Amino acid sequence: MININGAGQTYRGKRGTVEALQDINLTVGRGEFLTLIGRSGCGKSTLLNMIAGLLKPTAGEITIDGTPVTGPRRDVAMVFQRPALLPWRSVEKNVMLPAEIFGWRKTDVRERADRLLELTGLTAFRKRLPHELSGGMQQRVSLCRALIQQPTVMLMDEPFSALDALTREELAVELQRIHLEMQTTIVFVTHSIPEAVLLADRVAVLSSRPGRLAELVEIEIPRPRTFGHNAHMEQVTAASARLHDLLLV
Repeated sequence: MININGAGQTYRGKRGTVEALQDINLTVGRGEFLTLIGRSGCGKSTLLNMIAGLLKPTAGEITIDGTPVTGPRRDVAMVFQRPALLPWRSVEKNVMLPAEIFGWRKTDVRERADRLLELTGLTAFRKRLPHELSGGMQQRVSLCRALIQQPTVMLMDEPFSALDALTREELAVELQRIHLEMQTTIVFVTHSIPEAVLLADRVAVLSSRPGRLAELVEIEIPRPRTFGHNAHMEQVTAASARLHDLLLV
């Protein structure tokens, strides 16, 4: 699905050269949920932007379904830390925005929009403006807007980091449910070890700059998963401890 072959990123400026990423080799399978975790400045967001085609690698190559990534693609959606909703458009019209951008007939995607709003609990708020919503609800709208284009790949750059702890947990559980239903391939950047363990099939741990793939950790915990007490607490604790030890290196 996503193949990253020897990818690197070096920034050159007036103050010198900064090597952000070095020799990243990674394959993400179709329908997989992969989280990227590492210390601040290790290149997580840089790697995500390279997969999205927003930033060209200075070394190596990234392909999706065998096609080299040379720029943004319609089958790849991205969700950022901030929802970036258009304040003058209702929830429904924000979700439908990709239909206008890509020139789709609204009648062809309205049913899909209705289903996504229902899936995320936003049906009753479809006519509301963004400022009338909580931060968590705004991020749900952003998620719907990304999913309406039926992406084969969804890239998420710390989408819950600006939210309070309880809302963050709620949305992480919700995203897990959506992923189980829709089976979209997801690459998710986070600083949170509990979030990584809750969501991921595998966790890619990046080393400090220049970011290298330090280890791939399999999260073999049955789904659905929760943050609370459950029958798999021993596995959750072991996976969390392993990630914690890797991030201290």
